[in-house]
Amino acid sequence: MRNPFSGLAILIAIVAAIIVADYTFFTVDPTEQALVLRFGKPVSDIIGAPGLHARVPFIDSVVYIDKRILALDNERQEVLVAENQRLEVDAFVRYRIADPLLFYQSVFNVKGADSQLGGMLNSALRRTLSEASIVDIVRNRRDALMADIRDQVKAGAERFGLDIVDVRIKRADLPPENSEAVFRRMQAERQRLAATFRAQGSQQSQKIKADADATVTVTVAQAQQQSEQIRGEGDAERNRIFAQAYGSDPEFFTFYRSMQAYEAAFKGDTRAILSPKSDFFRYFSNPIPAPTPAATPAAP
Repeated sequence: MRNPFSGLAILIAIVAAIIVADYTFFTVDPTEQALVLRFGKPVSDIIGAPGLHARVPFIDSVVYIDKRILALDNERQEVLVAENQRLEVDAFVRYRIADPLLFYQSVFNVKGADSQLGGMLNSALRRTLSEASIVDIVRNRRDALMADIRDQVKAGAERFGLDIVDVRIKRADLPPENSEAVFRRMQAERQRLAATFRAQGSQQSQKIKADADATVTVTVAQAQQQSEQIRGEGDAERNRIFAQAYGSDPEFFTFYRSMQAYEAAFKGDTRAILSPKSDFFRYFSNPIPAPTPAATPAAP
């Protein structure tokens, strides 16, 4: 008859073998590195190769340390910048564990590292930003200030086995109670600039109008001068023609001028009391004048 205790012993041996194997072998993930400790002290170098590894069961312990780039998002804090202005700054740190043994001995885990880095980051922010203006932080010297803060945090993190990859400010805002005053000041500044631009535009407009008026005045004066000159030349030519006509036939010229005088005198409602025998009406009584001696020819 088969002994039932033999099957139980085999089962116990299998369970014990599984337990021993579980405490003897361990795996390392590609994103991790392992540190084997014996009574709290490292017994070998850092295991960075992924795969299956062995240890002394029930004596050695394994500490897994992340070898990826880790992130610390610092809580928003209020710092005092240049000109005693307050600013709410939200920053973050990117770092990796460069010395796992020193990291384990100094801060033990990532939570402890975040606590140490948070304090160093706050101190570096206050120390660097205290001498910078808001314009420098937001625009003019942002990269240089970030580099200075990163160097300060990097120097302090080396004693914990940490390597600082980057330090950045995500947001830099004014406190709510100061934002309204700043907005009002910005609005007043923009209104002042707008008034200045309008005044400059009005000045330029008046200058352009004055130049245009001066140009019009000069042009009109020149045109009037030319017109008077042309009119004078025309009058001179007319007088020359009249003089030539009078020299050619004085009696006909006198008759012609008398007809023009009649037309001008009797045009419209005109009343005049003159003697019929007046010299003015001599062509009315005798339209054919008496022959006169021949006139002297006009000079060429």
